[in-house]
Amino acid sequence: MIDHVRDLASVRDATDRLLTAAAKLNNDSTAEPSRLPGWTRGHVLAHIARNADALVNVLAGQPMYISGDARDNDIERDAPRPLTEQLTDVRESAERFEAAGTIPSDWSRTVELRNGVTDSASRVPFRRWVEVELHHVDLGIGYELEDLPEEFVQREIAFLAARFSGHPDVPPTRVTDGTHAWSTGRDGDPEVTVSGPAPDVVGWLSGRRDGSALTTEGGLLPSLPPL
Repeated sequence: MIDHVRDLASVRDATDRLLTAAAKLNNDSTAEPSRLPGWTRGHVLAHIARNADALVNVLAGQPMYISGDARDNDIERDAPRPLTEQLTDVRESAERFEAAGTIPSDWSRTVELRNGVTDSASRVPFRRWVEVELHHVDLGIGYELEDLPEEFVQREIAFLAARFSGHPDVPPTRVTDGTHAWSTGRDGDPEVTVSGPAPDVVGWLSGRRDGSALTTEGGLLPSLPPL
């Protein structure tokens, strides 16, 4: 069962880690490229802040973003800001999200995210946790997939495997870190088994590693569509 209260606490801890690490940057390093193509570290920080506000909208039953263009424009607008402004925005937007998460409500209700995607309101805090943890890695400032909390990694692997489940372009695949196993891809008996350390598995599933550290049996490493 999803525990949204516990996940909200995990979001808070992850945000504190990110803010502590990002505070060691300066205006020049914030303007340097991140690990996300075409984005500086400023873009990543701006996205983290705007995502918090977007998820506040979701919890309030409003559209996550006015439009895709508005989302992109807001990130471009905020990316060049000085580091102090970036950190203040990340902190204050995180506080707004946490406050929205404390409002008594029906957490079993269905909410709508981007592109018509729907989910249980109870999973929104986990989705925010994903944004903070993975984009902390994307900043390229010393926080790696191996540093992610174990519980987070296991849940994110399960979440991403479920996203690709039934996808016609992904063969039936068994994924394992040697301790846990997940199924993904088209329905049917697994054609390929992909195995390796959990950080490399989550890196491959999330598009942050090419999967070269993984081993496969029964065929080639499946090519995953963009998330």
